[in-house]
Amino acid sequence: SSSSAESLDRLYPAVGSTKPPRKRTTSQCKSEPPLLRTSKRTIYTAGRPPWYNEHGTQSKEAFVIGLGGGSASGKTTVATMIIEALDVPWVVLLSMDSFYKVLTKQQQEQAASNDFNFDHPDAFDFDLIIATLKKLKQGKSVKIPIYDFTTHSRKKEWKTLYGANVIIFEGIMAFADKELLKLLDLKIFVDTDSDIRLVRRLRRDISERGRDIEGVIKQYNKFVKPAFDQYIQPTMRLADIVVPRGSGNTVAIDLIVQHVHSQLEEVRAAQAALASAHQCHPLPQTLSVLKSTPQVRGMHTIIRNKETSRDEFIFYSKRLMRLLIEHALSLLPFQSCTVQTPQGHDYEGRTYSGKQITGVSILRAGETMEPALRAVCKDVRIGTILIQTNCNTGEPELHYLRLPKDISEDHVILMDCTVSTGAAAMMAVRVLLDHDVPEDKIFLLSLLMAEMGVHSVAYAFPRVKIITTAVDKKVNDLFRIIPGIGNFGDRYFGTDAPPDWSDDEDALST
Repeated sequence: SSSSAESLDRLYPAVGSTKPPRKRTTSQCKSEPPLLRTSKRTIYTAGRPPWYNEHGTQSKEAFVIGLGGGSASGKTTVATMIIEALDVPWVVLLSMDSFYKVLTKQQQEQAASNDFNFDHPDAFDFDLIIATLKKLKQGKSVKIPIYDFTTHSRKKEWKTLYGANVIIFEGIMAFADKELLKLLDLKIFVDTDSDIRLVRRLRRDISERGRDIEGVIKQYNKFVKPAFDQYIQPTMRLADIVVPRGSGNTVAIDLIVQHVHSQLEEVRAAQAALASAHQCHPLPQTLSVLKSTPQVRGMHTIIRNKETSRDEFIFYSKRLMRLLIEHALSLLPFQSCTVQTPQGHDYEGRTYSGKQITGVSILRAGETMEPALRAVCKDVRIGTILIQTNCNTGEPELHYLRLPKDISEDHVILMDCTVSTGAAAMMAVRVLLDHDVPEDKIFLLSLLMAEMGVHSVAYAFPRVKIITTAVDKKVNDLFRIIPGIGNFGDRYFGTDAPPDWSDDEDALST
């Protein structure tokens, strides 16, 4: 029909057409649980590389793999095998099934009687898919709808995903839109025999989606098979790689993994460049160090001494935290105001000119600074970010996030006790920027920082204010601050640290 022809013209680009160059653009809420556990590491669907360029954006857009193929062809299984073989910590798996359009009442009735075509391109919200994938490529957070296949409707809650090294987008119509194809760096078509796909679909829809066998077969014959022949199988010609037999073709999967790894080498080069960016540079003007009075110097002497008892370490750390918080608050914007004293006279004073102050602690050491902030800021709101370092890669991973609502209008006090490389501090700042907190309203506070960490944060985010009580010059091969303070969290909480962990909380967590 003419309508089908128009639909195909919109969906399929001409064979051999070249993609126009993409313009590089500048630039959580609970994180998703682990996607899978391998023999080497846990791979998370939430978390981001901390390495950014001088504009605070990712040095390279994420590498996007598109996985197309018929219903029940094994796309998700192939995606999981690729993720496990890639062995990189930041991978996002995005399913097209999440982007079914919201049905009208009439369409709901048709779906209930297996008379609605879910295998037609019009059933998907391509505008939302494209907008979501663009943001993920740029390293930004996105909200993903959750679709309920039992009721054929979107649930009220949405899940949040974050940028990654690699994004895998899978779905039956993964190649069925011109604009969507431009976002895919590698297109893979999973080609599985139709009989196998039918058997898999029967098992899935009956056991997981509460359908009856008659309804599944009716829908397959009326919609699924014709849609595959008309819309899905023709897109095989657009694929860079065709994987026959799906997950059983380990040779094809190995070749895919090798290709993606070659793309990621550029990201690793950017990491090395940023890590050495601080050398031979003066300390940035955004750094404010608490004046080294005899009192401050004396407290540093106590908490740096390895012979100091835990009780004394906690006591004098808290004193330093209080001074640090007071110093940071003095850097907030204030405006003139006039009040009347009890004697009836005017007093020309100052008052905070912002809307609100929110504290955000990087767990676990950062939460030790919360009492000092609460002691001087009445009704301050507190958020938390959990960042831990992957022991195999030495890179921090974002595990959990809880931030107050409307944080974008606040001045944010970002707290951690030691900053060595600056990796997790940069990750935390990036998360705040994802929540629309202006960069110049972020105050990074730490009791002790290494010059390397100061430079790294200032290089990536030149408008973030960095505030500390002391800066040490060196970081050793294990990323411990020299002379340093030891592992602050372990000394404060009385826990034992593995011998290869650094000064930063949870090993490079800042």
